Amino acid sequence: MASLGTKFEYVKNFERDDRCLPNSWIIVRVDGKSFGKFTEQHGFEKPNDKLGFDLMTRAAVNVMEELRDICLAYGHTDEYSFVFRKDTSCFNRRSAKIMSTVNSIFSSAYVYYWKDIFGVTQLKYPPGFESVIVVYPSEMNLKDYLCWRQSDLQMKNTYNTIFWALVKKGSRTEQEAHEILRNAGQKTEMLFREFGMNYYNEPELYRKGTTLIRKLIPSPADGKLRQFILSQYCDLTGDEFWKENPEILGLKSLQVYHRTIHTNIYMVNKPNTAVDKMEDSNMRMETNQ
Repeated sequence: MASLGTKFEYVKNFERDDRCLPNSWIIVRVDGKSFGKFTEQHGFEKPNDKLGFDLMTRAAVNVMEELRDICLAYGHTDEYSFVFRKDTSCFNRRSAKIMSTVNSIFSSAYVYYWKDIFGVTQLKYPPGFESVIVVYPSEMNLKDYLCWRQSDLQMKNTYNTIFWALVKKGSRTEQEAHEILRNAGQKTEMLFREFGMNYYNEPELYRKGTTLIRKLIPSPADGKLRQFILSQYCDLTGDEFWKENPEILGLKSLQVYHRTIHTNIYMVNKPNTAVDKMEDSNMRMETNQ
């Protein structure tokens, strides 16, 4: 007589095979759900809130620490994209499993680290995040995807920067600011002409977004090479980034990081442990316990 477990196992036949195509880049993009309302309710600075960006990146680092086949992540405002190695076997390449796990880790980390970033500012209600998974077969597709996301940031941030300058410095209402910008030409020129602000002097974090990659770096504790996650503000539309980080497309071993530009560096520890954050501008180690 068949056991009850065997009797009901037929329902598994309704599950569909959702494995991603082999030898292709898998990207999961996480987006804040109704984040305009969320940021307003929590008093985020306009047009850009540094603490909000820090929290997004902190959550993204947590995802990369848990899922080691993510070779690159790129994020800005309320979104982060996670790129899995094209040869990944993570969850047998099952799309629903990969997407739900990334979203779950990111969402929980965002809430978990809220107090570390925002301090006494209370989280009034849990934020929501949507996610989508896309498979790209070629390196060109991958590069174009990242260029698209960075170009989207540049367009939105240019608009938001002058919009809030009109509201805060120009004493315009939000409706008036939208009407002015609707027919405006070069917004960066308008920003300089009206308010003496050079858009290209704005922090790179806001203009370029944050790119997370893995590198080997001598540990300040013992000098041994250890894996770290680096956050950088770089241009993804040209070739320089890819020349400096050939291991991403070439699926090679991690490279040793030698540059001394200012960046945030997160030490990759064992799963479920804290992440050590180091700023290489002064080689100061902070341990989050």
